[in-house]
Amino acid sequence: MSGTDLMSDAMAYAVDAGQRWTLYLEAMRRRGLQYEQHIAEPLPNVLDYQAEVIVDGRELAHAVNYLLMRIVPPDGVEIDPRKRPFVVVDPRAGHGPGIGGFKADSEIGVALKAGHPCYFVGFLPDPVPGQTIEDIGRAEAAFLEAVIARHPEAEGKPCVIGNCQAGWAVMMLAAVRPELFGPVIIAGSPLSYWAGVRGHNPMRYSGGLLGGSWLTALTSDLGAGVFDGAWLVQNFENQNPANTLWSKQYNLYSKIDTEVERYLGFEKWWGGHVTLNAEEIQFIVDELFVGNKLASGDIRTSDGTTIDLRNIRSPIVVFCSRGDNITPPQQALDWILDLYGSVDEIRSYGQTIIYTVHDTIGHLGIFVSAGVARKEHQEFASNIDFIDVLPPGLYEAIFEPKSPDTPSADLVQGDWIMRCEARDLDDIRAFGGNTLDDERQFATAARVSETNLSLYRALAQPFVRAAVNPAMAEAFRKLHPLRLSYEMFGANNPFLSWLDDAAGEARRDRLPAGPDNRFVKAQEQVSHQIVEGLEAWRKAVEHQSEFAFRAIYGSPLLQAAMGIDRDDDRRPRSAGGSELHRELIRRRIGELRAEFGSGGLVEALMRSLIYVALARGSADERGFTAIRRLREQHARAQQYSLAEFKTKLREQYFMLLIDRPAAVAAIRDLLPADRAERRAAYAILTDVLAARGPVTGEAAERLAEIARLFDLDPPEEGAAPARLRVAGGKKA
Repeated sequence: MSGTDLMSDAMAYAVDAGQRWTLYLEAMRRRGLQYEQHIAEPLPNVLDYQAEVIVDGRELAHAVNYLLMRIVPPDGVEIDPRKRPFVVVDPRAGHGPGIGGFKADSEIGVALKAGHPCYFVGFLPDPVPGQTIEDIGRAEAAFLEAVIARHPEAEGKPCVIGNCQAGWAVMMLAAVRPELFGPVIIAGSPLSYWAGVRGHNPMRYSGGLLGGSWLTALTSDLGAGVFDGAWLVQNFENQNPANTLWSKQYNLYSKIDTEVERYLGFEKWWGGHVTLNAEEIQFIVDELFVGNKLASGDIRTSDGTTIDLRNIRSPIVVFCSRGDNITPPQQALDWILDLYGSVDEIRSYGQTIIYTVHDTIGHLGIFVSAGVARKEHQEFASNIDFIDVLPPGLYEAIFEPKSPDTPSADLVQGDWIMRCEARDLDDIRAFGGNTLDDERQFATAARVSETNLSLYRALAQPFVRAAVNPAMAEAFRKLHPLRLSYEMFGANNPFLSWLDDAAGEARRDRLPAGPDNRFVKAQEQVSHQIVEGLEAWRKAVEHQSEFAFRAIYGSPLLQAAMGIDRDDDRRPRSAGGSELHRELIRRRIGELRAEFGSGGLVEALMRSLIYVALARGSADERGFTAIRRLREQHARAQQYSLAEFKTKLREQYFMLLIDRPAAVAAIRDLLPADRAERRAAYAILTDVLAARGPVTGEAAERLAEIARLFDLDPPEEGAAPARLRVAGGKKA
């Protein structure tokens, strides 16, 4: 390398760096101005869609700062009034609303694209004084009642999506008002807060290391009864110091010619801090974050009603990711282990749970990634009725790409085939989780939290409240580091007035250094080393945090002082059983057993279909699409609504669970005497079963058994499907 070349690279790099810094500062200036403009809006949100307010929560009997908004379909989007509405509930976890409809490829975008009416539950930046979590639940129930009333033609109750912290709120409401819900989708939502794996998931130790929720109470008192959501955002930031302190800014700097608009779009949401009442955040921390009481059924409403997630009657779809360090799969899924001892127990409560675990996407990517929206969320929206009619049990949703060789590709909606594979609780345990000793440590932390909170309330809270007034509280909020990081570049900074002209000049004379520039390469290396250093720091802090937590709360002396019995082999938090429930199950089994021979051809077909399909261990969207098309083509099949169809399908499924041989043998009693009618019905059965490909193995043997019950000749195993009646008249 010659000295001339080095000098040339140095000059090019110096010019490029000067221009980049100018444009970077301009981007930060725009970020600050955008922040000020956004928080000044009467209803700040980041929705990419026009929306109209349907119900204002401030006008309800128990006033809250929540709103129900109808999403106005964009031009060219056709809404089918028969399709169930979608209601997207955004999290109130420090940020403002709108992330569920942030762009076209979003939860709202894909639901609109699938022809569903869409609604959005958002909120204002500041709570109504005195509003509680229970008041919000009442308001959301009123919102769902309004949505249901607006769509009398819809074939099903609304599908409700709860993102992140909205997930537990939606689940709590579904447990006490199950009649309002269609399928519930909870995305990146923690429900089992103690869950995790040693060496990972450090956020769960935070509450214990801070001594519990007394600090939450102190923060609210310093806010004069208002908790600043910027502290919650700060918690997120602390989880990834490499991104917070370096990568986010460096990514903007290094891609200053292309990244600005995307950066500003995200920062508009990220910087839209909101507040909560002291009562709201105290409930969240005491009952959920530290207490972990939801999954064990230990939360009660003001009238004494127990919030038991086993009361939810609608299918529950859990979407989480191994790459999510805020809501790892254990915190999204272990509530199932807390509530149920087996899949049969899930079935006994009539509950259908479907989960899918992304391999890599981070927490925010679950809501904002265009790729996730086009795959998982679009498949959920397109197959929501398929999900709704799945028999009770535990399933994993698998997505396979559609190809030209896909059997019955015309029955697939979108670019992916959704298949639900039957799973066992051991599949959930395989993600890893707590030992009994781990559970005792978290239980000890919860007891310490209760004690510390009581001591704070008795000894310090009166003095703190007396010392803080609203003006001081407002000053504290303005001085929060996250707010300052926006406001320091805002309109009130007189030292940035030169930026507009300088940025225009830099943009006009832009001379970016090439990627082969030696100084650019050195800059990349330095950046890489900084990230590595911050990552090492994060890992060291996390390791020490976990070590400290376990040393403190694993202490036999502290556990004994907090009343934790180390010899008790029961989990400190687990849902109780109910003899009443068991008695109701016994009665229902008796009723279903008596109905084995009741019904007609439709019931026979349903039972036969389930019997054969159970041998496959999974259900495929193509089979449901085939059933739906048959329903549209045959008058007899249209006698049942989707809800009635779902009820009958479940009854037939339970009959097979109770006594499979007797239920199968009774199929013959349900068939008509006319052989031609039986043959036509059997042809429909084979069409539906063949929708996902040839019937083979045990499923083929069961189909042959059904053929004998129908008094017909069975098809050859693996024979190609006829596919004449269910493909909309198209021959395969």
